[in-house]
Amino acid sequence: MTELTSTRRSVPTRGGRRKREWLVPAGLIALSAVPVVAGATRLSQLTGGGPVTANSARYFATPFPVVAHIVAVTLFSLLGALQFAPALRRRAPRWHRISGRVLVPAGLVTALSGLWMTLFYPHLPDDSALLVGVRLVVGGGMIVSIVLGFAAIRRRDVARHRAWMARGYALGMGAGTQVLTIMPWVVLTGGQPGPLPRALLMTLAWVINLAVAEWAVRRRPGARKLGARQPVTRPV
Repeated sequence: MTELTSTRRSVPTRGGRRKREWLVPAGLIALSAVPVVAGATRLSQLTGGGPVTANSARYFATPFPVVAHIVAVTLFSLLGALQFAPALRRRAPRWHRISGRVLVPAGLVTALSGLWMTLFYPHLPDDSALLVGVRLVVGGGMIVSIVLGFAAIRRRDVARHRAWMARGYALGMGAGTQVLTIMPWVVLTGGQPGPLPRALLMTLAWVINLAVAEWAVRRRPGARKLGARQPVTRPV
């Protein structure tokens, strides 16, 4: 009797399983909260006409790229987080496909506008050559990941689609993780990091995101059969 009771307690309830399935999307939405709020603040400044500072003057001079980036990254981060909810994929497969059609162009606009700003906006004093180079690599990697993910789902290769989209999302979420990597420096030193520490801490955030994405991809049950096609109702 005791053994039976213990076994029953160890079996997760349906409600508990559903709650756990929403932990990852909720965490990703929380991670994107800071950059999303910062983007909304920047957007309100641009539409409201100020204030213009030394750091924001470049945005007022050429606002379209940064506006496109803010709108796209907001859609990409929030919709992308919901793609990691298995319950939502099961209950609303049509919503998953429709949101995916928004997610892919939003991710590409995020990466392309980020590359444009890196190449053509005047660099800030803390934007070292190392950071500029890393941003170019990250933006290019994000584009490649999204394109490969889209191509995979067109072939109905669900496993590779999920893997590449997870990598693209991880790269796109760098700004959220950068808050976590830079904050300890600010707390311990009482000031912002200089050019080299800033570049290293921001790069660390992208590395962490990619490492977590790769871990999640490889721990999935179908990871060993990554090349196998899985049936889907309709391509994204």
